[in-house]
Amino acid sequence: MAELISIEDPDDPRLRDYTGLTDVELRRRREPAEGLFIAEGEKVIRRARVAGYEMRSMLLSAKWVDVMRDVIDEVPAPVYAVSPELAERVTGYHVHRGALASMQRKPLPTAEELLLDARRVVVMEGVNDHTNTGAIFRSAAALGMDAVLLSPDCADPLYRRSVKVSMGAVFAVPYARLESWPRSLEAVREAGFKLLALTPSEKASPIDEAVPHRFERCALMLGAEGDGLTTQALVAADEWVRIPMAHDVDSLNVGAAAAVAFYAVAHAPQPGV
Repeated sequence: MAELISIEDPDDPRLRDYTGLTDVELRRRREPAEGLFIAEGEKVIRRARVAGYEMRSMLLSAKWVDVMRDVIDEVPAPVYAVSPELAERVTGYHVHRGALASMQRKPLPTAEELLLDARRVVVMEGVNDHTNTGAIFRSAAALGMDAVLLSPDCADPLYRRSVKVSMGAVFAVPYARLESWPRSLEAVREAGFKLLALTPSEKASPIDEAVPHRFERCALMLGAEGDGLTTQALVAADEWVRIPMAHDVDSLNVGAAAAVAFYAVAHAPQPGV
């Protein structure tokens, strides 16, 4: 059973895991280095635990103690009960959901390990917006993608904003970082995957005409918002595919485009369609 501890001092060193959560650069450096990430909200905390992440501590406002009572009774980690005002002073923002947990990271698998059993893989290049990262992971989980591979400069999927936007889906889809870019794409190809680059270019084939659901193994490459995939990534691809647009719209947000493309990659059309 966790120990319930009331804290009234925002400088209490036991709250260090939760300090400065709005300082993106600080947290991007601290969290991976210290092996932690922050889960925000009841559902996300519960999903992190189901996914096997060890809890370091919880930070709860008073009204959330009863809601999280079963978790408090099950985990040995300390639970810090604080006022909403103190939580805001510590974290730097108003904690609307009233419940935060500091979780211990797991060692990441290698790309080679993920590719052994996967058939449908997402490859993200330079996607460094945490909201887009979370949205892509949520769609990947919902639409049946097996794994995600990240270029070295992609955002951290376990950053608080990514986890929150994904509603914990970042725990459901295994991911790995590619060690070099774009050279590591050759290892993906050698594992039997056809590399499809998603791009709005008119030189690309409509994704439904490329029939990616029929490929034995398929890796869909996504680029950052605005810039899209780099020239190097496009050159490394086996085929370029695009989502046909109407009403003179040139492209979709990468999160929305990913959802459409994942469906095309992972699901065959219904008979007669």
